[in-house]
Amino acid sequence: MNKKELLETILKNKELNHMTKKDAELFLNTTIDTIKKTVKKGEDVSLIGFGSFSKVRRAARAGVNPATGEKIKIKAKNLPKFKPGKAWKDMF
Repeated sequence: MNKKELLETILKNKELNHMTKKDAELFLNTTIDTIKKTVKKGEDVSLIGFGSFSKVRRAARAGVNPATGEKIKIKAKNLPKFKPGKAWKDMF
């Protein structure tokens, strides 16, 4: 499912039949942007029943260029992390 299909699914919900496509897209974009900005600041976002978003630090490490076999240094960096909630994991 891509973003367009997700928006179409949201609009098919009978309880949201008052929402226009533009409103649904604005809501989804605002939600995603808010999660990104909050995690970037180092704060966690927890959505009960869905999961948690957080920022993790990946340490610097040694790597190998697969094309040449040359050893390279990989810099430390921050990455987003998602951990599914218990209710979501229990579905599977």
